[in-house]
Amino acid sequence: MLHAVLPAALLSLAALPAAAESFARISDKSDFIETVSGKELRLGMFGISLTVEEDGEIKGRALGWDVTGSWEWQDGYFCREMDWSGYPIPRNCQLVEARGGEEIRFTVDKGAGDSASFRLR
Repeated sequence: MLHAVLPAALLSLAALPAAAESFARISDKSDFIETVSGKELRLGMFGISLTVEEDGEIKGRALGWDVTGSWEWQDGYFCREMDWSGYPIPRNCQLVEARGGEEIRFTVDKGAGDSASFRLR
């Protein structure tokens, strides 16, 4: 059961309620790197804490288990594949949006699917 729930959380969470400041699309790799560089992406309700490194590495933990992966920027989208403690999470290219320097949102299937919002710490 847990192996079904967490990948879904990592792939597609409902967006958090909107605040006064709206999300703005990040379509440039350098803007993306500037936004996430040196920060943790956290989603507390699922115990997810990730770092997205400039060199294309993703690492962190979710529900106490390791998350690893890789990413690249392709045609204005964040494309990643990950592994959650032996459970593969397939490649997906995602729309990226940020709200200030505090929150980042990923929407699967190049913006056509579900979204997950992370706090930047």
